[in-house]
Amino acid sequence: MARNTFNQDEELEQEFNWSYYKRLASYIVPYKKEIGVVLGVIVIANIAAMLGPYLMKVTIDSVIPQENITLLMTISAVFIVSLAVAGWCMHYRIMAITRIGQDVLKDMRFAIFEHLQRLPFTYFDSRPHGKILIRVVNYINTLSDLLSNGLINLMSDVISVIVTLVFMLVIDVKLTLYSLILLPLLLVIVLVIKTKQRKAFQQLSNKQSNLNAYIHESIAGIKITQSFARERENYHIFNEVSNEYKSSWMHAVKIQFLLWPGVQNIAVLTTCLIYFIGIRQIGVSVSTGTLIAFIGYIGNFWNPVINIGNFYNSLITATAYLERIFETMDEVPDIQDAPAATLLPSITGDVKFDHADFRYEEGKNVLTDINFEISPGESVALVGPTGAGKTTIINLLSRFYDVSEGSVKIDGHDVRSVTLKSLRSQMGVMLQDTFIFSGTIIDNIRYGKLDATREEIFAASRAVRAHEFIVSLKDGYDTVVEERGSTLSAGQRQLISFARALLADPKILILDEATSSIDTKTEELLQVGLKRLLKGRTSFIIAHRLSTIKNSSEIFYINDGRIVERGSHDELMAQKGNYYHLYQSQYDIIRSDRDDDRIVESESQAELQVETQE
Repeated sequence: MARNTFNQDEELEQEFNWSYYKRLASYIVPYKKEIGVVLGVIVIANIAAMLGPYLMKVTIDSVIPQENITLLMTISAVFIVSLAVAGWCMHYRIMAITRIGQDVLKDMRFAIFEHLQRLPFTYFDSRPHGKILIRVVNYINTLSDLLSNGLINLMSDVISVIVTLVFMLVIDVKLTLYSLILLPLLLVIVLVIKTKQRKAFQQLSNKQSNLNAYIHESIAGIKITQSFARERENYHIFNEVSNEYKSSWMHAVKIQFLLWPGVQNIAVLTTCLIYFIGIRQIGVSVSTGTLIAFIGYIGNFWNPVINIGNFYNSLITATAYLERIFETMDEVPDIQDAPAATLLPSITGDVKFDHADFRYEEGKNVLTDINFEISPGESVALVGPTGAGKTTIINLLSRFYDVSEGSVKIDGHDVRSVTLKSLRSQMGVMLQDTFIFSGTIIDNIRYGKLDATREEIFAASRAVRAHEFIVSLKDGYDTVVEERGSTLSAGQRQLISFARALLADPKILILDEATSSIDTKTEELLQVGLKRLLKGRTSFIIAHRLSTIKNSSEIFYINDGRIVERGSHDELMAQKGNYYHLYQSQYDIIRSDRDDDRIVESESQAELQVETQE
């Protein structure tokens, strides 16, 4: 059952904790040398920038009264050089930290994508794909400003505040303390806003995820939408989801922007306080130059504090997205290599199910006491009603799931004791829902064997009767197909899938309704190639077309999770059990269809004769 749909908010399974920031920092650590260089440049830039007010104080208090032109020119030159140094440092800082930030984002995106590749089918079946996609793209991108400009600006602003305080303390300690008198008020404002802002952006991430999921679902189902003329209804749904996102965005931004005015007002009040104290000489005795320098330093102090407040805003905003990103990365794959897993050596294809049971979590058994052994090179057909457990058997063999009891062995090796890659690389799986990637046909066939030559690809395609239709296309094997192979017919997509699987030269071949979309004439041609290619390979075939499996070494009739009949086609027909009745019912349908075709053909000929006589 789906975990949620596009219009259901995702609930976090665990609350945010500060260890997430440690994990975020782990992606930054590899770039500590580059960041160290940037920090050095920032220190130089801040010292150069802080010289201005101090030089102004010296000029007003000493140089101008003494009319020392030489010293004035020297101070002016130093000031110009400090501006040039600060400007160059700013340019270097921006370029360097942007590059570092993008590298960090690339590493994070790679980490979450790599993890997604290892998650089980159930993860993708239990939630809209749009809600998975948004975590890899949008949520990671949301961290861009935080990791690029935000992080280094934080370092720059902290250094700027420290350097400014040093200059202020050197000039006048009492006036410095007066300048910090409203700082506790700022801390109170930050604490009040923090909780509300995090919750607001959590809600925003939910609505953004819902919107993305609906857009993805709508695009994927556009053919159905247009077939049923559902466009107007979809407009209304999209408008509703979009309005929810807009409302959440406005609410989150409204809270986010409360911090900046608070800091700005405190900075203005502090400036007014220093003017009042300095002019009235309340508790201090300051010169005009000192007062002007302090007003400059107050600006240099509070501007970074405002920036730090903005960074804190970004941090709280990013928290909502970090929770989603790390929640995905914390998903533990149900199926993964055991700690002591070994490589599966080259196999011959001996398969043994030893009293295997399977069930989902604590539910009812899907398979019960599946017990058989298949020798290398034999072909086994699995037939039975829908939901009987046929696909589950091959999923256990491919280790997409693990048995609940018993074991599955290949060449005597328990599939749970070997690495997944060494297991699956020696198996070929072809499904009913064939997936074709965007790109050329030859790249799609080469997908399972990247070093295959064109000659090998041509041979595999000829064997499955795909070569003829491929070369008839405009660019042949270099024809570019669209995503999911939408420009090809269902049968053509399956033939390409056959060629792809067979090119990989698997020792075990699995066909799960792989010929369901191929017409009877094409299937007859395909059987010629498959008969030769299946020789020497252990194969498992699931098909509702019994003509596809008649020549199998053995046929298993599966019902209610058990093997209720097994044997060759002739043996099962002689038993006149479940398989016999299945075969007869299908044969009756085929015969009925042929009779209908003959009736239609006769009626057409009669109508033609009447028209000719008239």
